[in-house]
Amino acid sequence: MNSRLFLWSVVSALAGFLFGFDTVVISGAEKTIQTLWNLSPSIHGWAMGAALWGTVLGSLIGSWPTDNFGRKKTLLSIGILFLVGSLWSALATEVYGFMAARFIGGVAIGISTVAAPLYISEISPPESRGRLAGMFQFNIVFGILVAFGSNYLLSNLGENSWRWMLGVMALPSVVYTLACLIIPESPRWLLSRKGDRAAGIAVLKLITPNASQSELEASADAMTAASEEAGSAKGFWRMGMKTPILIAVLVAFFNQLSGINAILYFAPRIFELTGLGQKAALLQSIGIGVTNLVFTFVGLWLIDRLGRRTLLYIGSFGYIASLGLCSWAFFTEHFAIVPACIFAFIAAHAIGQGAVIWVLISEIFPDKFRAMGQSLGSSTHWVFAALLTTFFPLMVTAFPAGSVFLFFCFMMVLQLVWVKVMVPETKGRTLEEIQKDLKIS
Repeated sequence: MNSRLFLWSVVSALAGFLFGFDTVVISGAEKTIQTLWNLSPSIHGWAMGAALWGTVLGSLIGSWPTDNFGRKKTLLSIGILFLVGSLWSALATEVYGFMAARFIGGVAIGISTVAAPLYISEISPPESRGRLAGMFQFNIVFGILVAFGSNYLLSNLGENSWRWMLGVMALPSVVYTLACLIIPESPRWLLSRKGDRAAGIAVLKLITPNASQSELEASADAMTAASEEAGSAKGFWRMGMKTPILIAVLVAFFNQLSGINAILYFAPRIFELTGLGQKAALLQSIGIGVTNLVFTFVGLWLIDRLGRRTLLYIGSFGYIASLGLCSWAFFTEHFAIVPACIFAFIAAHAIGQGAVIWVLISEIFPDKFRAMGQSLGSSTHWVFAALLTTFFPLMVTAFPAGSVFLFFCFMMVLQLVWVKVMVPETKGRTLEEIQKDLKIS
C-alpha cells in the first residue's frame, strides 16, 4: 500500500480518536458531577446528553463545510472545536456552562463522522477501502480505551479529578490539528465540487504514483462522468436515491438501538448495579475498552475479506445472544455473568456494526451527494444516540434493567431481518460500480 495514502488515512482517522475519547471520558466523571451540582435525574441526563445533542447538530450541518470548503479544511476545524470543548468543560463552574462546553465537543464529533470516513473512502482503492475507512472506527475504539484508562489513572487526584479527566483531551486535539496540515484535498472533491481537474489529477498521481498519465486521465473521467450522471440538478431527495438513503438511515438507527452508546456512557453504573464497587466498576470499564480494541482489529481484518454484509450478520447474532443473556441475568439476579455478557456484546459490536457503519455509509452515495448522504446517516445515528443517552438514567429507574436489555435484544432481531432483506455487499467494488449496483439514477 502507498505509504502516503496510509499516512493520510491515519491522520484523518485520528478525528475518530478524539470522537471516542470525548464520547466516553464523561463516564468517569458523571457521578461526581451529579453530586457536585446536586443534579436531578432529568438534569443529569441532559448534562450527559449535551455532547450528543451537539453531535446531532454537527452531523446535520457537517455536509455544508465538507462540500463548500473542502474535506481538508473541515477536518482541520474539527481539532479546534475539540480543543475549545475540552478546556471549557474542564474549567466549568456550573452545569449550564458545562453543557455548552460538552455541546461544542459534540459538534466536532458530528462533523467528524461526516468528513473523516468520507475523506478516507474518497482517497482509497477498492481492495483496501474497508480497512482504511475502518481505521476511523479503530481510532474511535482506541480513544475509548485511552479514555477509560485515563479516567482510572486520574481518579485519585482528589475532588478535581473529573476536571483533569475532561481537560487532558486538549493534548491530542492539538496533535491532530497540526497533523491535518500535511494531508491533501480529496481528488473527488476537487473534480466534482471545485471543478479543478488539474489539481484532482495531481492528487490521484500522489495516491497511485505508478499510474500513467492516460490512466490518471481515465480515472478522472470516470469519476466526473459518474458524478454528472447523479448530478445535483436532479436533487438528493428523489426516488432514484431511495436505496442508499434507506440503507444509511437504517444502519444508523439499528447501530444505536443496540444500546451501544448507553452502555459505553454508563458502563461503571451498570457494573455497580451488579454489586461491584465504584473502583472495581471503573476497572471493569477498562476491560470494555480492551475488548472493543481487540475485536475491532478482527473486524478490520475481515471487512475486505468477508465483506460488510457478512460482518453485520455475525454482529447481529452476537448482539442477540449477549443482550438476551444479560437480560436474563438481571431478571434472575445471576449478576456474575453480566460483565462477560457486556464484553461479548462489545465484541459483537466491534466486529459487526462498529466495523461496518462508517464504511458502508461512505460507499453508497455518488460523489456529489456523498457528504449529504454521510450527514444523513450520521445525524440519524446521533439523534438516537442522544435520545438513548439522555433518557437511559430514567429508563433504568423506571424499568427493571432486564427489561431494558430485552428491548435492545428485540431491536437486534429486527436488524438481522433488515440485513437479510436490504443490505448489499460492497467489498471490492469501485464507488462508481456501487453506484450502478444500487441503481442510483
